[in-house]
Amino acid sequence: MKTRLLTLASLLTLTSLHAEDLFNGKDLTGWEGNPALWSVEDGAITGKTPPDPADPKKGIIKHNTFLVYKAAPFSDFELTFQYRIVAGNSGVQYRSKELAPGEFGPIITGYQADFEAGTKYSGILYEEKGRGILALRGQKTVIKPASENDAKGKPKTKVEVTGSVGDSDAIQAAIKNEAWNDYKIIANGNHVQHFINGMQTIDVTDEDAANAPKEGLIALQIHQGPPMIVQFKNLKLTPIAK
Repeated sequence: MKTRLLTLASLLTLTSLHAEDLFNGKDLTGWEGNPALWSVEDGAITGKTPPDPADPKKGIIKHNTFLVYKAAPFSDFELTFQYRIVAGNSGVQYRSKELAPGEFGPIITGYQADFEAGTKYSGILYEEKGRGILALRGQKTVIKPASENDAKGKPKTKVEVTGSVGDSDAIQAAIKNEAWNDYKIIANGNHVQHFINGMQTIDVTDEDAANAPKEGLIALQIHQGPPMIVQFKNLKLTPIAK
């Protein structure tokens, strides 16, 4: 009987609903953002920030902004997509919410599956306008409720590194520069995982219940900084059934 119960529990945990396509491959139906920055090119959602005429090394936007999927908030799911980036930094927000918009478009707070054109941050878990970096690439972490304040008097996030899911340099070596890469996000309860090109990049258990996002929006990022191009395609979200 115990074996049967364990097997049933495992099946219930793994049971998923049908995958939902978040992008129709043709236009931005269901998405909202600054139309001067976001479009569809070659069958991919494309974000571009042009250079600032006053300083061509910098992009024209002065704050991070996003393309927001407005159809529904999501809680527990597996999200897969492909991305390509030329210069700059980007990421996919999940379990996120909108703040007051800025001059250049929507502003978002929440979990972010980060990636970049550089060599340090792709695959990390970052909380935009929140608790900051919650796991560096290769780390397994547990987020604890804050027990002290930082220098500005705000609660100081306590991140405990409890293990490793892989070598950061090896993960970076498998990421294709300025080409398409596969990304997967699994968010199930207070446990989140990221994967790039089949390699796990982080594993986080968020025990900071007062601050851990439980559900929210999906959004795509253009980061302030240098002129950049980021593209997304094949965005498929499969809810995880309770």
